[in-house]
Amino acid sequence: MSLVARLGARVGELAIDVDLNTAGGTLVLVGPNGAGKTSLLSLLLGALPAERGRLSIGDTLLFDSEQGVDLPVERRRIGYVPQDHALFPQLTVRDNLAFAVQSASAPMHRVDGALRDFGLEALAHRRPRSLSGGEKQRVALARALSVEPRALLLDEPLAALDVSARAEVRAFLAQTLRDRGLPSIVVTHDPTDALALGQRVIVLEAGRVSQQGTWDELAAAPATRFVEQFVAAASGRV
Repeated sequence: MSLVARLGARVGELAIDVDLNTAGGTLVLVGPNGAGKTSLLSLLLGALPAERGRLSIGDTLLFDSEQGVDLPVERRRIGYVPQDHALFPQLTVRDNLAFAVQSASAPMHRVDGALRDFGLEALAHRRPRSLSGGEKQRVALARALSVEPRALLLDEPLAALDVSARAEVRAFLAQTLRDRGLPSIVVTHDPTDALALGQRVIVLEAGRVSQQGTWDELAAAPATRFVEQFVAAASGRV
């Protein structure tokens, strides 16, 4: 199952015009600051309105401007992990997961399953302020996956972590993405993270896809100076 999108919209001064396909796995989204990466995730989620195009996940149509289809955020069933985790500070780990499950009208037994699967049972009654950065990241990922989404979007999932936690959480996240097999898009600015988290890359520059393909394809024929520099930086960290 793949997430396939062809979307156009204007977000502030930026015109976004993209055509992408996760090809059933994890797609790494990179690009310079201001390229529209987070705005693109918001368009996929339905949090920002697309003006034209089509979005589908497998056989499910989420948006089609010609057919007048535009499912709201809650019906798209796309999991989202923002950079700041967006955990409710007043709720325990268990209650943060339960809120997501209840909001999606999903069975409550998924809360216990997510706590178990992500090694969070010992943290279930703690609040976010008492968690480490890596623990918060695991809670945010567990919350996004507890509702069994059709696809998963992650916006700079490792950016807030210190060096000591980053490698461990990176490995955990990469394994989780492989195990779940969901169509996933991971935004990152870090070449090491990009190389570890996905075999296919999409490069967004000034709201448009300047290149997409495997790491080998991008390295063999970089389309822009940014692609050339990013691939070189990633290759230097292998």
